[in-house]
Amino acid sequence: MRVLVTGAAGALGHRVTTLLEADRSMVAIAAVDVVAPQRRFRRARMTVLDPRQRRRTVELVQKFRPTAIVHLGIYEPDARADAALAAERTRTGTLAVLGAAADLGGALERIVVRSALEMYGRGPRCVSVPDETVPPAPSTRFGVSVADVERLAAVTAAGAGVPAVLLRFAPILGSGFPSPLGRLLRLPAVPVSATADPVFQVVHVDDAAAAVMAALRSDLDGPVNVVGGGAVSVVQAVRLCGGIPVPVTGPVWPLARRLTAMAGARLPEHHVELLRRGRVADGGLAVAALGLSARDTDAVIRAMQDWPEMPPLRLVAGAA
Repeated sequence: MRVLVTGAAGALGHRVTTLLEADRSMVAIAAVDVVAPQRRFRRARMTVLDPRQRRRTVELVQKFRPTAIVHLGIYEPDARADAALAAERTRTGTLAVLGAAADLGGALERIVVRSALEMYGRGPRCVSVPDETVPPAPSTRFGVSVADVERLAAVTAAGAGVPAVLLRFAPILGSGFPSPLGRLLRLPAVPVSATADPVFQVVHVDDAAAAVMAALRSDLDGPVNVVGGGAVSVVQAVRLCGGIPVPVTGPVWPLARRLTAMAGARLPEHHVELLRRGRVADGGLAVAALGLSARDTDAVIRAMQDWPEMPPLRLVAGAA
């Protein structure tokens, strides 16, 4: 198998690439991201490339001729880049990588894509605990972004006659993972809804990496929800992290977002939605088809107190 990994320098991408390096059935591994990884790869050939450089991205894919593409270059708003830059890199990088993949002829055998539960949305008519049969109904810009990625991946896979596994992750947390939700929950005071205490799920970054590897080896074709076991309420999560929940009503949320940003934890709209309406999904397919045994949500959140502090997002023009 010749595997191309996008987003390889991030915490999830680095774990996946390291697991691929340990698998001798992987004949060649090409890794690409907008920055170099903090720790060098042993076997993978790393290319530092901004996904907005579309021509160079296409050339890289066509020259390497992967048999499998693991597209993790999905940039969450306010994780490694501000919302506008994250959306641009996600859109342009996806168009370049999957567009080039469509021209690989018979070389390509499988596509695995990072998606997110946000594509289900949390509007008034949305299913509260969706499984994979529930159609997309995104209600935030990040949800729209990942839904667009899924559509392009499905079209590319259908045109090439290969399966595409769309991994719809709960918010990913882990030591070193640049999660806006993780930064928020570690503040001494965290805004919560004054009118409800909804529940949500997360998934540990190591379990997310295990899901990617299982998807790469599986016969699946289509979406899979990847979530941690159980769920916690927003207030419970804040208290598990040692913080104080601060009730906020609708008109005050813009102010709450400004205050959390000043404290080093920018609060993107999809996490405002989580704090106000929750976010859970049925993860049964990942257990049955991928053999995933993920950590419980409350255990992941409890462990956050022992992780090194993530530096706040530094907004530098053109950088992530």
